Amino acid sequence: MSDAPVHLTPSGPPETVLDPEPTDLLLALDAALDLPDEERRAAVAAVVAGAPRFLDGWARLGELGRDPMERYAAFRVGYHRGLDRLRGSGWRGSGYVRWDHPTNRGFLRALDGLRASAAEIGEDDEAERCELFLRQLDPAWSGSDLVLPGVS
Repeated sequence: MSDAPVHLTPSGPPETVLDPEPTDLLLALDAALDLPDEERRAAVAAVVAGAPRFLDGWARLGELGRDPMERYAAFRVGYHRGLDRLRGSGWRGSGYVRWDHPTNRGFLRALDGLRASAAEIGEDDEAERCELFLRQLDPAWSGSDLVLPGVS
């Protein structure tokens, strides 16, 4: 269990903030994302292979997926790894996990990617559940500019 605090707010449910990812992973991901298109996906996959609990790595790998199922799979792994990290940080299945905290963005990006990729493969009920979950986690969620091929 993490020593990270779960913040109680006077205006609502507790708020969970994930611990920061190691700096070396963030730098490796940034370097991989800066590579030319033809090298980028493999470089991000190598970062994730070396750190399979790296949430933003999974989310970025999903964004770079070569087909609908590869995108869906990467986002789903990031989402489930994120649920594990949230629970380890004191989250008990409810409460806020806001985008305003940069350390939460890998999980939220994976969840939003799962929403978009579920819609992409016709899993509309899952896409709707993900959308609702995003709004429960962060009521200020304004949606994402994440658009995957085949999703309108």
